[in-house]
This record gives sequence, structure tokens and C-alpha cells, in this order.
Amino acid sequence: MRTLVLGGTRFLSREIARQARDRGHEVVCAARGLAGDPPPGVEFVRVDRAEDGGLAPVKGAFDLVVDVARHPSQVRRAVTELAGRAGHWTFVSTCSVYADATRVTQVLHDPLPGDADEGDPENYGPAKVACEQIVGADALHVRAGLIVGPEDLSDRFTYWVERLARGGPVLAPGSPGDLVQFVDVRDLAAWTLDAAQAGLTGPYDGISMPFGRGEMLARIAEGLEVEPELVWAGQEFLTEHKVEPWMGPRSLPLWLPLPEYAGFMTRDTSATVAAGLRIRPVADTARDTLAWLRDSGHTVTRSGLTAEEEAGLLRLLA
Repeated sequence: MRTLVLGGTRFLSREIARQARDRGHEVVCAARGLAGDPPPGVEFVRVDRAEDGGLAPVKGAFDLVVDVARHPSQVRRAVTELAGRAGHWTFVSTCSVYADATRVTQVLHDPLPGDADEGDPENYGPAKVACEQIVGADALHVRAGLIVGPEDLSDRFTYWVERLARGGPVLAPGSPGDLVQFVDVRDLAAWTLDAAQAGLTGPYDGISMPFGRGEMLARIAEGLEVEPELVWAGQEFLTEHKVEPWMGPRSLPLWLPLPEYAGFMTRDTSATVAAGLRIRPVADTARDTLAWLRDSGHTVTRSGLTAEEEAGLLRLLA
């Protein structure tokens, strides 16, 4: 197959390009080239999708097109400029398109309002809805959840890998039974290509089934071959001491306040699993993420608590 990846230089799109290459596809990656390099063995075409005609350097027809953009204007230009040259179209969207984050174990439902002409790229969920509307119902919409694994620079899952590997008492948010869900970038890339090659269309939530936070930390520890010493802190304590949820500085990643985000990491993705999404053990993702951390020299700074911040909070809980 001849496959065009609009992107291909960072994380998920790079992994999709890598796996398509390994399947024997003729792969073209089209991007500005500012976020990184495409994988070896693919054709790279430098483009600027912010300009009308920006995809003019991309020549020929493609069996598959995969787009990960968040700017509706860029998606609109791609659909227009590749008209008649694209076979199956895949758009990587997000679970942030859903309006209701409170309902637990919900399945696919109506997304947020989106305007295909006025979607604000800084307003992530509505912007992705607008992009979905532009590519249309004949495309595959991969509504990705939290994507983790090697080369993840957000430090959300990576924080827990680095923290458990460091050892000592670990401040854990909420309770062991709180639900979480995520997907290894390699698993999502593989399923995206499988689904595109099979001609699937419409929306699918690209993420694992939910499971407990305690199990997540236990499986990470298993992959790292360490014995975790967990100190659990409830929501009231974390809020009182200004610990941020989800990501960013002074945060505990993958923790979200309840009940307003009770449904955010609890989606029922059985339909996607039935359509072939295969989820590798968390221990394997943790082991490979730690190896990448050590090989790349990446420092976990974008999300999580510093050692000093965590020590101070642990003293308050003692």
C-alpha cells in the first residue's frame, strides 16, 4: 500500500509511519519537520499546512491517509488538496470530544458541539470535533485516550515509571480502586493501521478497558522488578495542599477530581477491542518506557511532583 502520514515526526504519527514501513508500505510523511525526524526508510516531504496549497509538494495517490492534526483549517485544506488522490482516510481524534465526563463506563455517544468553520484549535475537544466533521462519516475516527509508552514526552505515565524505579515511599493519589485507562502507542498505531487496511469507518475509542489505579501501579512495579511502598492520599488532602490533577508541574499524573471527571478514564471500549485492538501488559509498557528513559536521557519534568514536593507531602501524612 502507499500510505501518507500527515505528520510522522513525533510520537503516535511517527510510530504509525514506522509500523507502516515495517509492513511493507510505501510511506510518505508530510510535515514541517520542526517536531522531530520521521523514522528511517520513509519518504519525507516538507510542507506547511498553514498555507493554502501547502500540500502541493505531496505527489501521487495514496491507499491510506492518516492525519493527526488539531487545527480544523489544516484538515480542511488536506481534504480539499488531496481530493481524488486519497483512498481510505483515518483521522486521529480524542476522547476529549465527549461532552459528559461524569458518567462511568459510558460507550460512544454524541460529542461536544463543533463548528467545521470556526473550531478553535486552542479549545482541544471542540477543535477535534470540527476536524471529524470535515473528514466526514466515511473516514475512520480514532478517538484516542491517554497514549503512553516509549517516546512519550508528556510525562504522565512516564512519571510513575521513573518514580517507582527510584524507590522509597511513593505518594499515590485517590484510592487503589479508582479507575484508569490508557493505551501503549505501539498498540494504538498497530490497530489504527489494521482498521484502516480493513476499511473501518466511523468513531472508535482508542484506549484500553478501565482498570484500578492500584493494579496499574502494581503492574508498573512488576515490569520494573521493584516492590512499591505506596502511601495513598485522598482527594481532600491533595486539593488542600494544591496538588494539581492529571499533568503539569506539582501534579500527580492520571489523578482527576471526582465526581466531575468520574467518566474520563472509565470508557467502555469493548467495541474497539472486539474490532481487534490488542493491549499489551502494563508491565511490558513500563519496562520498555524505562529502557527508553535510560537510553534517551529524557528527564521527567513536564508532569509530577519534585522529590522535595513529594517528601513534604509525605511528612504531612506521617
